[in-house]
Amino acid sequence: MAKAEHESPPLELLVNAELYAPEALGLCHLLVGGGRILWIGRERPELPAVLGASVVDLAGRRVIPGLVDGHAHLAGGGGEAGYASRVPAPRLTAYTSAGVTTAVGLLGTDDTLRSPAELLAVARGLREEGLSTWMWTGGYHVPPRTLFDSVREDMAAIDLVIGVGELALSDHRSSQPTLDELLRVAADVHVAGLMTDKAGVVHLHMGDGERGLELVFAALELSELPARVFHPTHVNRRRALFEEALELAGRGACVDVTAFPPGDDGDGLSAVDAVLAYRQSGAPSEHLTVSSDGGGCLPRFDDQGRVRGFGVGTPATLPLVLADLVRRGVPLEEALLPFTANPAALLRLPRKGRIAVGMDADLVALDGRGNPNDVLVNGHWHVRAGEAVRRGTFEDL
Repeated sequence: MAKAEHESPPLELLVNAELYAPEALGLCHLLVGGGRILWIGRERPELPAVLGASVVDLAGRRVIPGLVDGHAHLAGGGGEAGYASRVPAPRLTAYTSAGVTTAVGLLGTDDTLRSPAELLAVARGLREEGLSTWMWTGGYHVPPRTLFDSVREDMAAIDLVIGVGELALSDHRSSQPTLDELLRVAADVHVAGLMTDKAGVVHLHMGDGERGLELVFAALELSELPARVFHPTHVNRRRALFEEALELAGRGACVDVTAFPPGDDGDGLSAVDAVLAYRQSGAPSEHLTVSSDGGGCLPRFDDQGRVRGFGVGTPATLPLVLADLVRRGVPLEEALLPFTANPAALLRLPRKGRIAVGMDADLVALDGRGNPNDVLVNGHWHVRAGEAVRRGTFEDL
């Protein structure tokens, strides 16, 4: 089987695209080749036949940047209700059919039987199948589980490692880290980011605990670390936590809303309501991201910490949340930011999250209901007319 990352992406002229880059650019044509966007313009060019470029008519559909999912359990998650509750790894089309062209993998509760080495192998496998992937080293617990002796070494030696996560706070499944332990991990990540020109971020799992973001605020008060080092996720799981997250965003940190499946809001806010509330709060628009928790287990616990039921996160929630935001009056160019440009900027992925000359050719054409209709990943078509045309290695067996 041919590996997508080793195939030469074709030269194609994409015509009649209603372009959102994410800013609205109107009806445009794009030339893509070698996995990059080579040209964008309003007048359709006449290309020499010798170039062999094919023409794809997007028929006026809205075309957006590929979605950047900063919180994906690429190797699967779960395990809180025994060995049988370990969630299998999602396949390639779980991401591409949802319009996700870039995913950042992580470990959660189980960073014992699951390892960063396994996660790295899965991330590289998805790359071979065409998806752009990176990863967080570590997991819920401190000291973080790493491939080398430290987070700093993982970031310096492994190209795909951009930070540490999802380190758990305010959760009965965490290692109950002290302020000093959190500061030590954050300092390592920050310095490693400076050394490697990577994100250098601590991606923080936030649980249901009443302490909320208490340790993060203490870390900012008692250290010289910049707020951007801390990136708490699941901040919409409790309303009180969300209010703290708004304050943290105002101090310079990015905060991450999880697109929980419908009905999993509990005491919190749905992703749509959280994004709307964030917009209304006046917090900086560039400090909000939305991720899927795809492949992760979404357990519900009783007051003794025993699992009483669970669901599974899926990348498919991301385009649903985006479409719902637009239906509720958010302009598409603004609704796109936490799914595209914002996570790409936070994660220091300079060729992702936007449509412009020189950027990676990651494009999603939406149908009339806002669903991904056609998906181009690094210059290769993965979805056409709503059907996956590229599938993972074992998806058809």
